[in-house]
Amino acid sequence: MSEAIKKFMFVNTKAPYGTVYALESLEVVLITAAFDQDVSLVFCDDGVFQISNNQNTEASGMKNFSNAYKALGDYDINKLYVEKESLEERGLTLDNIMDLTYEDDDWAEKPSIKLVTRAELADLMDDQDLVISS
Repeated sequence: MSEAIKKFMFVNTKAPYGTVYALESLEVVLITAAFDQDVSLVFCDDGVFQISNNQNTEASGMKNFSNAYKALGDYDINKLYVEKESLEERGLTLDNIMDLTYEDDDWAEKPSIKLVTRAELADLMDDQDLVISS
């Protein structure tokens, strides 16, 4: 008897450096996807900085792991949601966010990031089997 695919949504709310939350969340996301689950990621609050362009980690003393997000498409993780209000509250736009893509069945690159409002995000969360926040 095989297990049904579950919908897992990971909500990233923490800044990428200064704690281990962002890196450990990314590791759990990749492990979950490796088991053929339906994985989506949300970036809201300070979590939007996890996928911001031109990250400089020198002052934190931590290794910059932001390029690992570019591998998400290779794990069939192509539902990345960025909360519009979180960007605006931090003076950011989608131009400040990494260009993350995946390849569809025809090998064409498609954007993975979708800008959503808080209300839209609430609806997306209602459709999940499990929502995990970090």
